[in-house]
Amino acid sequence: MIFLATEVDGAFLIRPERLVDERGFFARTYCVREFQEHGLVSTFVQRNISYNRTRGTLRGMHFQLAPHAETKVVSCSRGAIHDVIIDLRPSSPSYRRHIAVALTADSFEALYVPEGCAHGFLTLTDDAVVEYQMSTFHHPGSAGGVRYDDPAFGITWPMAPAVISERDRTYPDFSATASA
Repeated sequence: MIFLATEVDGAFLIRPERLVDERGFFARTYCVREFQEHGLVSTFVQRNISYNRTRGTLRGMHFQLAPHAETKVVSCSRGAIHDVIIDLRPSSPSYRRHIAVALTADSFEALYVPEGCAHGFLTLTDDAVVEYQMSTFHHPGSAGGVRYDDPAFGITWPMAPAVISERDRTYPDFSATASA
């Protein structure tokens, strides 16, 4: 696996190294030893799937508060998504910065999202399937989020959302929650 550092401290794009032959290819998408060698969380307690019927579905920007903060490894197993993470860790050198990557079923890449970052995505195709490996169990009382279009982050989305939940659409401005 190739671990490509991103502009968000501790976040990586993980690209499988393909061993190609006449049958196709073989590649590892997870290895506890390689995750540990990169100083990454390597134990995952939950695997989730998100099916998204319509192109332009936006989910996010979600996080869990400490002590239930979570690390995620996100991949797209059908279709394509515009995947975004925002660094919400005040002590991080990349605090309030974001990155966006295209994850596709064809690339087999994954995004490693460290705890303390908000995560969300916009589907670029109909019938997109997103898979998550989670380092901690979901704790509803620790769930939080920031608005996908909050000017504090300046995220450029490739299109306006066609489908978005009321909760995701109405998170308060980050400036209001950061000072609380």
